[in-house]
Amino acid sequence: MNTHSGVSPDDLNQLLAKWMSGDQEALKALFPLVYGELRRLAHNRLAHHRHDYTLQTTALVHEAYLRLARRPPRSLVDRKHFFALAAMVMRQVLVDHARENQAKKRDPGVMVEIAAGDISLPQRALDLLALDQALNSLAKLDARQSKIVELRFFAGLSIDDTSEVLSMSPATVKREWMTARAWLQREISKRERQAKATGVSGSA
Repeated sequence: MNTHSGVSPDDLNQLLAKWMSGDQEALKALFPLVYGELRRLAHNRLAHHRHDYTLQTTALVHEAYLRLARRPPRSLVDRKHFFALAAMVMRQVLVDHARENQAKKRDPGVMVEIAAGDISLPQRALDLLALDQALNSLAKLDARQSKIVELRFFAGLSIDDTSEVLSMSPATVKREWMTARAWLQREISKRERQAKATGVSGSA
């Protein structure tokens, strides 16, 4: 993960430590340093759909920042953990936005790009609510696998980065990632078949 070229990992870690201790000025100083990476994460998770309801990349990043500012984490080791946390918050923002659009406008909601390497689904846009519901179901069965998907898909972490954040071996992360992808593929496909059979949106 790239951050501001003039800032060392130690400087970022010091800002993270100050933020966790309640120093809001530290978050203000941290935000410009990681803004580019946060925009990349946000942009990679958003796909074009109806333009009047699209949540823009900048809006997603700033809403995630506001939520982070309101609730500093209790434990955060380094910048990888920070981006993992930011990815989780972005997921919450996207899901809330999709639910609001669906409730008010009967809009399909926020669509996210599913590439071939992400969750082994055909390369297409997927209703974020369907993915969120499937991840919540997976979390009840295997919280670790759900977290791996969140880190890999929403944070864009590599196998090695994910293993570092979760204190697991890369081999274990890779094995659990493959199992989780297969499970999500079956679960989302099942939900889509059920939705077609009943004539109801899979994210309803």
